[in-house]
Formats: sequence, structure tokens, C-alpha cells
Amino acid sequence: MAQLTHLNEKNEAHMVDIGGKAATRRTAKAVGTISMNAQAFEMLHSGAAVKGDVLGVARIAAIQAAKQTGFLIPLCHPLPLTHIRVDFETDSQSRSVHAAVTAATEGATGVEMEALTGVNIALLTIYDMLKAVDKSMIINNIHLAEKTGGKSGDFRFAEQGEAV
Repeated sequence: MAQLTHLNEKNEAHMVDIGGKAATRRTAKAVGTISMNAQAFEMLHSGAAVKGDVLGVARIAAIQAAKQTGFLIPLCHPLPLTHIRVDFETDSQSRSVHAAVTAATEGATGVEMEALTGVNIALLTIYDMLKAVDKSMIINNIHLAEKTGGKSGDFRFAEQGEAV
């Protein structure tokens, strides 16, 4: 059974000491989806949203959020990110936007939380920019899609939620 690294011997929360770990290249990709009604999707797709370029603003929000992860999540280390990539794919059939955020660093700890934070904020930004026409948008299926590097090795999400 895996040990939770954020708990000490008294089961108290603490920030993990990564001081003795070697800096290595680490990457993580997180994904998620937001679905919406036809009017909101058309506004997003045509660029007619009152607040402006929805995906452009969401991309910048995701990057900004990933960079702030260590200040948002109490036990995360602030990391010097070397790269953040944000990709969106629209699906007119399901009236949804699929977001993917990939983060990278050369460091002593992974970037999973940065990728996950980025994708959450990207989707929340889309919601914020379109909520005037659809308050019933659904954000779902947010998860770590893959990671590379670190002591635990590489990971790739399988549809059943198991590592491959």
C-alpha cells in the first residue's frame, strides 16, 4: 500500500522535503471537458461572446493558474515551470470544449498539480465568459492524462482509470 507523503508520523499535514532529490525533467498533462447549450457553443465558435475571445482568455488563464499552483494549494511547492501548453478542441456534436494543459519543469518534484490546476481554471474561465447565456454548463472528466519523470515513473491514464 502506498504511503501518503504529505503526512508525518503523527498523521499531521506537512510539506514534503524535496531538498535531497535530484532535479530531473518532469512533465504532466491534464484534461477535462465543458459542455454547453447550442447558443453558448455558437457564441464560442463564432467569436461572438460579449466578453471577447473565450478560448484565448481561457488559454491565458490556464497558464497563469498553473504558474500560481504552489500559492493556491497549501502543500504544493512553488515550481519554476519551463513550459506550459494549453490546447482546446471543440466538438460541435456534443457542444463541448475539450481542454488539455501540459506543464513541464526541471525539478525535484512533479508538475501534475500545475497541469490539473491549469485545466480547471481554463474550463472555469470558459464557464465565466459564457454563463450569461448558459448557467447549466457541465464541467467534467478532469483528470491526469499522463506524466513523465520522477521516482514513481511514467503514467498514462486508461479509460478504466488504471495506469498503463
